[in-house]
Amino acid sequence: MGVLVVVGGGPRAAGLIERIGANASLFDGPLEIHVVDPFPAGAGRVWRHEQSPLLRMNSMAEDVTMFTDESFAGDGPVVPGPSLAEWNPGLEPTSFPSRQVQSAYLAWFFEHVVNSLPDNISVRVHRNRAVRLSGRRVCLDDGFHLDADVVVLALGHLDAEIEPEHRELLDHAWRHGLFYLPPAYSADADLSAVSGDVVLRGFGLAFIDLMVLLTEGRGGRFVDGRYIPSGREPRIHVGSRRGVPYHSKTGYRLQGARPDLPRFFAADVVEPLLTKRLDFRAHVWPLLAKEIAWGYYHELFTGHPEHVDLELDEFVAAYAKFDWYSDEMRALIERAVPDPGDRIDFERLDRPLDGLTFSSGDDFQSYLRDYVRADIDRRSDPRHSADLGAFMALLSVFGQLPRVVPCLEPASRLRDADGWWYGFFSYLASGPPPDRLEQLLALSEAGVVRFLGADMWVEAVDGGFLAGSATTPDVVRASGLIEARLPVHSLSRTEDPVLRGLHAAGEIVEEVLDDGVTTGLVRVSAEGRLIDSAGREDPFRFALGPYTTGRAFAAFARPRTNAPAFRQNDVIARAILCQLGRAPAP
Repeated sequence: MGVLVVVGGGPRAAGLIERIGANASLFDGPLEIHVVDPFPAGAGRVWRHEQSPLLRMNSMAEDVTMFTDESFAGDGPVVPGPSLAEWNPGLEPTSFPSRQVQSAYLAWFFEHVVNSLPDNISVRVHRNRAVRLSGRRVCLDDGFHLDADVVVLALGHLDAEIEPEHRELLDHAWRHGLFYLPPAYSADADLSAVSGDVVLRGFGLAFIDLMVLLTEGRGGRFVDGRYIPSGREPRIHVGSRRGVPYHSKTGYRLQGARPDLPRFFAADVVEPLLTKRLDFRAHVWPLLAKEIAWGYYHELFTGHPEHVDLELDEFVAAYAKFDWYSDEMRALIERAVPDPGDRIDFERLDRPLDGLTFSSGDDFQSYLRDYVRADIDRRSDPRHSADLGAFMALLSVFGQLPRVVPCLEPASRLRDADGWWYGFFSYLASGPPPDRLEQLLALSEAGVVRFLGADMWVEAVDGGFLAGSATTPDVVRASGLIEARLPVHSLSRTEDPVLRGLHAAGEIVEEVLDDGVTTGLVRVSAEGRLIDSAGREDPFRFALGPYTTGRAFAAFARPRTNAPAFRQNDVIARAILCQLGRAPAP
């Protein structure tokens, strides 16, 4: 009998078990799978039901699936199933469900997968925390252990020890009776001590969660576009590098023909790049920009032909010949798209406040409210569905990016790929539902939220925190500071006891780039096998998730997109099953 222990029971673990079931013919003996997680299987920690019902997904119900479909290009078989919207027909397909609804879908998916496994495979769930991995023995926090033929670490998002700069701020807060929250998962954070003026550093999804928990979560109400305070809210001052919130999710479908994606960052384009050292900005970004713009203009031409002056075939023939940053491409787009407002401008999208300054903070509040309102209106109006075409092209490039990353110059990878690119992607494509930005406007009008601006700075001073930006001369003094972002994955600072023990023993290592800089990610092979300090691949121990060099893809796949996460799960599942077929007893 084969024994597989999966440490972690969230969506990636559930997806892996689904692929093990789909590929079960690769192992003909009995197989016992043990899933170890203190949180509910299927949902795991992040998506557990026991969190505020006010927190919601930033994906539409029709855009979330745990099942492969006809687009899947892995080696294993397709096993179709319902998307979130199909599973719960009470949901509007274009609605943004609560995380509790998604938790129920994930719990159902896990149960469905277990019940669908062939008779020779069984699953047992342990509501425990794994505290040590010794060889293939998984030790649990209740003193018991599990001996396995193969172990998979599917740990998901991890906590990390506080970084030095955050430790200094925490010490400052303790000395002066202030509140400080380092990077953390919003649903887990204790916000009970937040009061008065508080600065939130970060304007992405973590900010949106914190905004909700500190306002509506404290008894406030949104009524007819206005916010009715409960009197228990703090006064929130928010800023970031860009100084604006993430763009709203679109609320419409494509109006034109579905584009063939990726086209200009497809495998045949990427292949020649893999033989040389690459600079992300010089060699990769122009191709990504051309791909994203292709999705945008394809939708503009096919969905809104009244706004272009060329036939699609003529445009495509010329577009394919020119580099993105070329005079010829610029002239083509100007000739084809007469209204500058219908052209995509990545630089303006990335830094919308560049070059803008305001004489007072009040003037900036008005300006940014208009900016947010325009964004909501644009993302809610099918006239601008070209933005959705760009979004779909953005998603399409992720299948090829993992091949390119190892070829990047170390500095460019850390600064441009891991830094700027993923931040730009999240800002442009992974923003909140439009009604969350409506709530932000209502909170701003009510004086509960105040915008700080771009290139935000924070200083710890006696008795408080000072914050300001390059956008206005205003400076705020606050009794609280919250880092509105998630912890950065780092093996050397991880709080997970299994990873800490393996790292100390040299059985796993951080990825080290050519210049000696570490990325903080756990090194794994293409099949997800752990790699030790001597560079050896472990035949019996695997890992997958955002803390590994296998990279993380979007947590949930969109239907009919040949999702990279499904293909990765399939590769690892097949490797595990083949290993079980030849694994000696532990």
